[in-house]
Amino acid sequence: MLYYLQNYNFKVGVESKGAELQHFVKLDEGLEFIWQADPEIWASHAPNLFPIVGELPEGTYTYEDEIFALKRHGFARHKEFKLVEQEDDKLVFELEDDEETQQVYPFKFRLLIAYKLENNKLSVTYQVLNRDKKGMYFSIGGHPGFNVPFYAGEQYEDYFIEFEKEETLHRYLLTDTGLQSGDTEKVLEHDRLLPLKHSYFEKDALVFKNLNSEKLSLGSRTNQRRIEMTFEGFPYLGIWAKPGPSPYVCIEPWCGIAGRDGESGELEKKEGINLLSPMHVFERTFTMEVL
Repeated sequence: MLYYLQNYNFKVGVESKGAELQHFVKLDEGLEFIWQADPEIWASHAPNLFPIVGELPEGTYTYEDEIFALKRHGFARHKEFKLVEQEDDKLVFELEDDEETQQVYPFKFRLLIAYKLENNKLSVTYQVLNRDKKGMYFSIGGHPGFNVPFYAGEQYEDYFIEFEKEETLHRYLLTDTGLQSGDTEKVLEHDRLLPLKHSYFEKDALVFKNLNSEKLSLGSRTNQRRIEMTFEGFPYLGIWAKPGPSPYVCIEPWCGIAGRDGESGELEKKEGINLLSPMHVFERTFTMEVL
């Protein structure tokens, strides 16, 4: 079911399946910023990634000597969330463990995803509660896709990502199966501006670790419109579009990352995994602001 937030100039739509953002519309222009899930290209809008981010070696991991199968980016994006709070400017969705999740992820959890619309800014807050009596291992992240270009008549190559601070960026390359290969490739040196190129995505996502910046903007050389994203507390960032070329880009703040080719598969040793103590809460927020 689709739920909406609206103010004087923006309308937001969130689907209960996956608690997935589907619309972020500037009303006076009728301008939709979120990718509209063309099934011929990429059939998602902005999935939420939990309890892993990325791919696992052979699609499995081990925990307490037992092997579990878990598909890329986890199961939350495919699960029906319950709407537990609805206000004029806020929607909160809840997912709890059940028999199905226990088959692939042996932890008791409560995941809340909150959307809050304030003027021209939309915030997305993840809150993970460990309901178990043991430590809980997990990753979580966002995957919002933005229409590029914003306006008809523009070109994809007119667009760029501008980082808050000067960066020297090495992308962590992925294998054909979506795992970290161990190799890197420099894509930016002592600069803030990363031009968008379809050719980047022929090698899958641009994956970055430990940026100097906690803020960036998606903009164009041909118009003044920008989307500014903040992602404080997210140590990894993915930038992706399906090779094609495709008229969108995903900007993905992650607390977690794909597995490494050849690693042991032990969940406790996985790079980017978070350990949450019993009855403790983990919280992160990223924002999207239209400027």
